[in-house]
Amino acid sequence: MADSEVLQHNSGQTGNKAGESIPLFEVSQIERYFGGIQALSRVSFKLKKKGIVSIIGPNGAGKTTFINVATGTYYPNKGDVYFKGQNISGLPAYKIAQLGISRTFQLEELFSNMTVLENAMVGCHTKSSTGMFQAGFRLKSMRMDENRILDEALENLKMVGLEHKAAEDVNQLPLGERKMLGIARSLGVRPDLIMLDEPAGGLAAHEIIKLGDLVQELVENGLAVIMVEHNMPFVMSISKRIIVLNYGTKIADGTPDDVRTDPGVIKAYLGEED
Repeated sequence: MADSEVLQHNSGQTGNKAGESIPLFEVSQIERYFGGIQALSRVSFKLKKKGIVSIIGPNGAGKTTFINVATGTYYPNKGDVYFKGQNISGLPAYKIAQLGISRTFQLEELFSNMTVLENAMVGCHTKSSTGMFQAGFRLKSMRMDENRILDEALENLKMVGLEHKAAEDVNQLPLGERKMLGIARSLGVRPDLIMLDEPAGGLAAHEIIKLGDLVQELVENGLAVIMVEHNMPFVMSISKRIIVLNYGTKIADGTPDDVRTDPGVIKAYLGEED
C-alpha cells in the first residue's frame, strides 16, 4: 500500500465522548500473531499526558512486540493505535517517527562506521526540511539545516552526558554509554512520546541512577515515556503507572503499590503454589 493510501486509510480519529480530551497515545484491542503464536491479545490502554508508564512482564510476555507494533516495525493484525487522535495503525516506522514517537532498542542498533556525534545526528535528519535539489546544489537553506542538525545533536549529547565523546568512534563506547547514545539519537526526532526498550538492562548501579535522572528530566521537559523494563526496583522507583503483560494479555494496570500486591501479577511472576 502506498504511503498516501496508508495516510488516507488511517485518517480516522479515535472515538471520544463529547468534551473528553483526546489521549496523547492509545492502543485499542491490538493483536499480533506470528504464525500460530499470538504475541499480543486485545491489549488496550490510554496515555493522556506526559509521565512515565512502565510495561513489565515475564520473558515472552509481548513487551518488545508491543513497542514494535506501536512504532511501526510490525503492524497489528487486529485493533488500532492512535497518536494525538490520529489512527497510525499500519503507518511505516519513519512516518510514525515524523509524527512524534521515537524509540530505543534493547541492543542499540548504532552505526559502527560513524562517530558518536554522527550517530546522534541521524535522528535529527527525520525533521530535516532539505530536499534533494537543495542538497545537490548546496543551497543556503541546506547549509542552515545542516547547522541546525549539528547543534541539536550536540545538545542531545549534552543531555545524556556524552558531549565530551562526540568525536569518538561509537565502537569505543561501553554498554551504558551506547544506551545513552541511543536515547540521544531518539531525541533528535523531537518526540512527544519516547519508548525505551530495556534501558537499564546490563547497566551498573551508578549507571541506573544516571538513567533514572535522565528519564525524569525528559518528563520535566514535557515528554511522555513508555518504558519496557525487567529491573523491578528501578521500575517501582520511577514509574507513576505500571502495565503488566503476561502471554500477550494485559493482566494489571495501576500504581506501583497496586501492581506489587496484585494476586494475578504475583502468580505470573512466581507461579502457583502447589
